[in-house]
Amino acid sequence: METRSSNSLEKAEPSRGRGNKLGSMLPKIEPFVPKRDHNPRELRSWAKRTGFVSHLSGETGTASSTGFHAERGGRDQRAGGSSPKIEIDPVLGRTKPNRGIEIEADSGSRSGSGSGQGRRAVPDENGNALGDKVDEREAGLNGNAKGIGNGNLHVVENGNGNGVPGVTPVISEQKHGEGKGERDVEVGMYPGGEQQGHGGWSGHHPGMKVGLRDNPGFGALIYYGLQHFLSLAGSLIFIPLVMVPAMGGTDKDTATVISTMLLVSGITTILHSYFGTRLPLVQGSSFIYLAPALVIINARDYRNLTEHKFRHIMRELQGAIIIGSVFQSILGFSGLMSLLLRLINPVVVAPTVAAVGLAFFSYGFPRAGSCVEVSVPLILLVLICTLYLRGISIFGHRFFRIYAVPLSVMITWIYAFFLTTGGAYDYKGCSPDIPSSNILVDECKKHAYTMKHCRTDVSNAWRNAAWVRIPYPLQWGVPIFHFRTSLIMIIVSLVASVDSVGTYHSASLLVSSKPPTPAVVSRGIALEGFCSMLAGLWGSGTGSTTLTENTHTINITKMASRRAVVFGALFLILFSFVAKVGAILASIPLSLAASILCFMWALVVALGLSTLQYTQTTSFRNITIVGVSLFLGLSIPAYFQQYQPESSLILPSYFVPYAAASDGPVRTGNKQLDFTINALMSMSMVVTLLVAFVLDNTVPGSQQERGVYIWSRAEDVSMDPSSQADYSLPGKFASPCSSRCLRA
Repeated sequence: METRSSNSLEKAEPSRGRGNKLGSMLPKIEPFVPKRDHNPRELRSWAKRTGFVSHLSGETGTASSTGFHAERGGRDQRAGGSSPKIEIDPVLGRTKPNRGIEIEADSGSRSGSGSGQGRRAVPDENGNALGDKVDEREAGLNGNAKGIGNGNLHVVENGNGNGVPGVTPVISEQKHGEGKGERDVEVGMYPGGEQQGHGGWSGHHPGMKVGLRDNPGFGALIYYGLQHFLSLAGSLIFIPLVMVPAMGGTDKDTATVISTMLLVSGITTILHSYFGTRLPLVQGSSFIYLAPALVIINARDYRNLTEHKFRHIMRELQGAIIIGSVFQSILGFSGLMSLLLRLINPVVVAPTVAAVGLAFFSYGFPRAGSCVEVSVPLILLVLICTLYLRGISIFGHRFFRIYAVPLSVMITWIYAFFLTTGGAYDYKGCSPDIPSSNILVDECKKHAYTMKHCRTDVSNAWRNAAWVRIPYPLQWGVPIFHFRTSLIMIIVSLVASVDSVGTYHSASLLVSSKPPTPAVVSRGIALEGFCSMLAGLWGSGTGSTTLTENTHTINITKMASRRAVVFGALFLILFSFVAKVGAILASIPLSLAASILCFMWALVVALGLSTLQYTQTTSFRNITIVGVSLFLGLSIPAYFQQYQPESSLILPSYFVPYAAASDGPVRTGNKQLDFTINALMSMSMVVTLLVAFVLDNTVPGSQQERGVYIWSRAEDVSMDPSSQADYSLPGKFASPCSSRCLRA
């Protein structure tokens, strides 16, 4: 009986200790013969040739015990009183430190649980449990450094509360005489934990509910797809509510443009999921294109138009967007974007994206303030949902944080409806059905503005819209092409490309795949140009680009499946065919739309500045460049915008800054060139990009300090099947695309 039990114990011991001992991870490696004249760096070269990737610094030995025998998986004991053996660590090729301790196999401890199974925690010379150190090192080898209860372990976070995936800790022990030997973990060879080569990227982020290539099932795909687009509702549907009334369009025109945007967004999102970067990113009408659109809309040539003003301006925008999209496609397909990537870094991206949101401060609350009893509660409600109720979970979902925008809009819209039906905006002798006629009655002139912006029944979009209408190309007429507007959109497409580069990088960190290669980024930019061309042909009023808010959505929903994004895009296309859906959205009161845009633009600013997490934020160089770029990006346009039109009565106060293109200080004698320069210099994002780009690429600074984006190499991706599945084109389309700039 004793023999049988001892034999069974010997057989059970290896299986119980499997996965817990460091020795079990390297069962086939023989210890090296100690040689005094050995160069340890040769052993590190050996490790690289054999494909071994160490998460340790390699500066000092970190073996947890002496007498380790890799083949047996056990530990040899030294005879008492004899000098310790000098042995070589088979991983690092260095002499193991003599800590004057030994770890013996203790069968009694094998019944324990957790990472301490099969191992006796013997205190070392510093009083720390040696078994705990082994656990920490094993956790580092597995790439899961977070959650370790070591006071000296620091994990770089991605700014959203989650450890950046793929952070490779560099562990070093203090030399003898410099302290008590506490281990410090240093992160920051490259900001965000990136390193050239393997980079420590894992295949699946533990914080994601659904991975990039996961298929959670048909029902879950529908739910996650709708959830993804609902969280982006503020970016997808509110731009037409600003543009179309400024263009002189009717409520029916607003509903048609919204339906067109839904259709184009759905089509371009599907195209990007299959032929772009293949990251789970929604394409749509970006705020980047809103500022130049308002500049063109408020040009002097279009202010006094009365007949077909909306269609004429829309055709002008279509032509400019098409030319800008052609330039963007050439930038990507030619491979020039791969060269430009070397000059685009977080110090450039952060202030540029932030300037996109800050540029609308003169429009936001001045327009929302037209009905403070509706706008202020909406702003407060969306802040409560996103900040104070963000931690509340309902059935495992952070409901208030994910649906903050649509939920707040719905509640406030119902509140405004009760105000309207309760008679809060009923004035004697004033007609709510025809608000524009009230300016003819002296008693109603002072109430006409309030009724137009506060009442929920002034829009006739629902009554005039058909049930089914399919948006089609050139529905507004043949596009108009002018040099001045085309040149403006070419520069704006470059700004959109810079914004997309930052979004690609941030999204790749969140979904835990390797960062894309420069070729994949070029492919994505080229496809964005093609998608903007579709937006120009259909007449959505703006170009199509990757929405900056994508990273925020992925982070709060923990959903990274591109299948779900495709399903959501299909529903978006379906909704675009139902004209009544666009009519409902077009009926949102203007003050309510302006209020939610105040939050959306602030979110864009926050997401832009969060890009600085990949840099050394304490660097005087970086903070100076960002500060100067943002200040000049706001101050220089303010100088151009002070040249107001001869009569400001024809423009509302919140549109006056966008009239600088026609009335700016530049006077070269060429009206086309004057319009272009004045327009570009009156846009904050263009000036900010120019200043940040020049300063970041001329002021000396190390790669670590600048936070240079580290993109994957093509050969690394080709050797990694997981990365190939993430970024490669679908099998049927991979072989025809033989150009190097289009391959992963």
